[in-house]
Amino acid sequence: MVKNNEVILPRTLAEFQDWEPNDGFKYEWNDGELIQFTGMNNRQLKIYDALLRLFIEKGYIQLGTFVAEYDVMLTGIQMRRPDIAYLSKAQVLEADKGEDPIPEFTIEIISGNDNINKVEAKIKEYFKAGVKVVWLIFPEEKSVHVYTSRRDVKICIENDICSAAPVLPEFEIGVDALLG
Repeated sequence: MVKNNEVILPRTLAEFQDWEPNDGFKYEWNDGELIQFTGMNNRQLKIYDALLRLFIEKGYIQLGTFVAEYDVMLTGIQMRRPDIAYLSKAQVLEADKGEDPIPEFTIEIISGNDNINKVEAKIKEYFKAGVKVVWLIFPEEKSVHVYTSRRDVKICIENDICSAAPVLPEFEIGVDALLG
């Protein structure tokens, strides 16, 4: 919002949800904190494309959808935008009725702009809200951290297989195939 040539930032979640920034950035809302980030870059788009193709090839498109930068209301005061989220068909129907479903599987593609402490906080928020599997993809390091809880993480490198089980049991890909 602009008033007297001054940009007015949202101060409440309701204002944030109605806000339409035109500065080229995307935003998340975390208990009054406005978090600015850039959208997907070309490398992240390539990763998303590879994962989307796998999602379709494995037939999961029949069970739900794989969406980029979907607005997820984790709590009444937290709106996060994972790089990629899986929503079941039932969750898509819930969203159509105005509900705010929590994806069971989310993916964050880590860039040089990400603050590891803020990423760790986001993982904590995801699991607290009911997410069951989180992947952190580190393209520069050619690694994927697969979390099934905050305590259970598998760090995948080279030909290690990353899995979205138990949410999507056959959604598996080697790190080299994804990031090679």
